[in-house]
Amino acid sequence: KKHEEAEKHRSVDNLRSPVICVLGHVDTGKTKILDNLRRSRVQEDEAGGITQQIGATNVPLETIQERTKMCREVYNNLFKIPGFLIIDTPGHESFKSLRSRGSSLCDIAILVIDIMHGLEPQTIESLNILKEKKTPFLVALNKIDRLFEWKTNPSADIVKVLDGQPDNTKREFEKRSNEIIVQLAEQGLNAALYYNNPDSKNYISLVPTSAHTSDGIGNLMALITKFSQTILAKRVSYSKELQCTVMEVKAIPGLGTTIDVCLVNGKLKLCDTIIVPGQEGPIVTQIRGLLLPQPNKDLRVKNNYKNHKEVDGAQGVKIAAKELEKAMPGLPMFVANREDEIEFYKSELQKMLRQALSSIRLSDTGVFVQASTLGSLEALLEFLRTSKIPYAGISIGPVHKKDVSIASIMLEKDPQYAVILAFDVKVEKDAQDLADNLGVKVFTADIIYHLFDKFIGYRDELKRQKREEFKDVAVFPFKAKILPQFVFNTRDPIICGVKVEAGFIKIGSPICAICEDTTQEREGKELFVDLGRVTSIEFNHKNMDIAKLGQEVCIKIENTTGGAPKLLGRHFLITDQLVSKISR
Repeated sequence: KKHEEAEKHRSVDNLRSPVICVLGHVDTGKTKILDNLRRSRVQEDEAGGITQQIGATNVPLETIQERTKMCREVYNNLFKIPGFLIIDTPGHESFKSLRSRGSSLCDIAILVIDIMHGLEPQTIESLNILKEKKTPFLVALNKIDRLFEWKTNPSADIVKVLDGQPDNTKREFEKRSNEIIVQLAEQGLNAALYYNNPDSKNYISLVPTSAHTSDGIGNLMALITKFSQTILAKRVSYSKELQCTVMEVKAIPGLGTTIDVCLVNGKLKLCDTIIVPGQEGPIVTQIRGLLLPQPNKDLRVKNNYKNHKEVDGAQGVKIAAKELEKAMPGLPMFVANREDEIEFYKSELQKMLRQALSSIRLSDTGVFVQASTLGSLEALLEFLRTSKIPYAGISIGPVHKKDVSIASIMLEKDPQYAVILAFDVKVEKDAQDLADNLGVKVFTADIIYHLFDKFIGYRDELKRQKREEFKDVAVFPFKAKILPQFVFNTRDPIICGVKVEAGFIKIGSPICAICEDTTQEREGKELFVDLGRVTSIEFNHKNMDIAKLGQEVCIKIENTTGGAPKLLGRHFLITDQLVSKISR
């Protein structure tokens, strides 16, 4: 009923801020473009310059008017939208689910393509997500300032800036932009530079930009505005029905634990009863504070917030309330106006979470994975799956003692997997102490790749230790003949030249001689004479670990049998065969 009523009251004359998503390959300049759109610097605070969480920024109308005043598309147009709400989605392949969650929130996307590199793996993946979600998008052809002899003029229309370039720069721009248009055509998409676009409904507009010099950023903003007010007007018309997604959970000094939400439609008021997704089931609480960042600031960046009594969509809002410690990002938040709605929304959220977690298939043996949000958990699991690392347990939130206990089960099954990979979460002190006592390794990192590197390093070290431990147990068979002219020492250590006739000799191999001469004087002697172990192998005065078939090398045999040392020429002869001593 609520839905039908809200739909009835929607009007294209009452528009909300369009929700804009920025997608693209890692290092194409997504966050740089965003920073330019809002004139701020978030990138420097990101781990490794890579965006790891979804952040939201409100860009007010004044900023848009100021930045687009040189553009003919909007110069005479009235602005109907109150601003932009921009979502910065993360960069890596592994952030697929986080990205797809971002693009399901958004009305229009900016796909950033590096003009110097064209389409890259993640660009294609982003394109597939946009096609799947049927999200309209524009392409920012970024890094045009890298074109040879580029002359910058950020306060002019990009068409004029391009006209004023030297001929060779124009030619390079045309060549590179045409290559990208062809690459997009290979993906089944018609595209054209926005000022040559014959039909903006069926052709994707490409806007040349430089986040570094600000060339073309005004045109990009103007095109988004035009798009939102024409083709997308129905989509961005304001609805009273609440549409709100939890994006992040953060502890803020003086406010306690807060949640950052993307409020697309509807209204939030102080003292509203909200149902928030939680790690241990839905949380029912009341809004104690509605905080908006100052305009053009990202929700993730620490700055002074303004308190509001009520907030309309679309906005990035920080909500202060009790009991949000266990809140979980990545799922919708609901407002209950009546008592009976609470249970309904709780069961809705539980159903959504069950669907999300049950789609994650676990192995019987594998690592334990812990992440701060549902999105980053899915992203990390996707990365582990492609790296062929099995995972047997998952959890969201800080690492507690119970997580360590679950991970310790692997000590019996397969010790190399008695590991917790904690991405962007805290490890409780008592949990760390328990892990140290039980022998469970806890690796923490802010970047998925670093976590992966730590685990691989640990696993390789374990394998090396195992090899070291069992090197005496594993015996490789060989057969060798003593070279009579190269006998340097006949008693412990025996040093002589040998030719490998079968197999290969390794350092540490146990060695014995087969006494083939069974004449009268050797009667009663052992048939196999245990000599000890090969402790050194040399070839042309260089040490070696292994001597292969056909090689002539010098070996040193030390007595490790515990008995009396054997003498060459007495206990065994130069003509006797040397073989590895195999215990079974």
